[in-house]
Amino acid sequence: METKLLSDSAGDLLIAAELLKNGNVVGIPTETVYGLAADARDPDAVRRVFMAKGRPADNPLIVHIAEISQLEEVASWVPELAYMLAKQFWPGPLTLILPKRDDIPAITSGGLDTVGIRMPSHPVARALIQMAGVPLAAPSANLSGYPSPTKASHVLRDMQGKIAAIVDGGSCEVGVESTVISIETENSVRILRPGYVTKEMLEEIVPNVALDPAILHQLQEGQAVRSPGMKYRHYSPKAHVVLVEGEWEAFAAMVEAQNSMGNAVYALVFDGEEHKTTVPCLTYGANAQEEAQQIFSKLRELDDIGACLVYVRAPKPEGVGLAVYNRLIRAAGFEVIQV
Repeated sequence: METKLLSDSAGDLLIAAELLKNGNVVGIPTETVYGLAADARDPDAVRRVFMAKGRPADNPLIVHIAEISQLEEVASWVPELAYMLAKQFWPGPLTLILPKRDDIPAITSGGLDTVGIRMPSHPVARALIQMAGVPLAAPSANLSGYPSPTKASHVLRDMQGKIAAIVDGGSCEVGVESTVISIETENSVRILRPGYVTKEMLEEIVPNVALDPAILHQLQEGQAVRSPGMKYRHYSPKAHVVLVEGEWEAFAAMVEAQNSMGNAVYALVFDGEEHKTTVPCLTYGANAQEEAQQIFSKLRELDDIGACLVYVRAPKPEGVGLAVYNRLIRAAGFEVIQV
């Protein structure tokens, strides 16, 4: 099919909304990453999302709504803590795992009896949800396993000819997918996937906040996928990525030794470090927020410049940096070197 590239003008949003109403798949901007949106209640539309991405069927999708009042249109039961969290963090990059209503098909929830729900803060995303009149299932708008898209051009590269349209809403502000949490008790939650809403932020509302072991470790064989981003290798460019923990001097020495062997070696480093080595480098920020905003774009750029082997300076796994570390350890297939 021909993939239309639409603007965020009122007229083009009407076109995108009509496409969504009619069961088509549309790439849309959110504050986190671009999403591949379809009517969450239409199993055929959702199936088209899986086909376009090449996504495993047991990897659940997140359903996007435009108002807190729409929670009960997707969830069969909403505990008081969910409302407290929604009032604090929505619209924004937090996803709540809740029991799903029967009219949310199994293909949307990855076969689970729960569903992830969030209210994006990007005005284009919320406008499209309201104009389409349906909750939108919207995983990241990339080929499954590849770095998530933070620009419309990324979506077009991956999805040209596979989806009906892409709405260009500019670059994504946050840059990594939402924080996903499950509500364990009336005063405890578990972070299944870290994001811009940090453990420390959640602890201001909830007394007990746990980190799921799958954030930093591979799931055991047969373990259920409760959230997107838990089970499969994700966010990986074509280049071979290795995550490196340690001080700069040891990192630089190792990478320069590898580069001297004639490999197409690149380094992905923090701002200001690129001038300290002869190895070709890209930088991805000077703090955790910048790293989150830039990491996926930089991983894609490494493929554009022909990198074969990439050593990445590991961020500190704390605050927003935990989300960046989580994405990088999966991009590296859990290959981590300490120097």
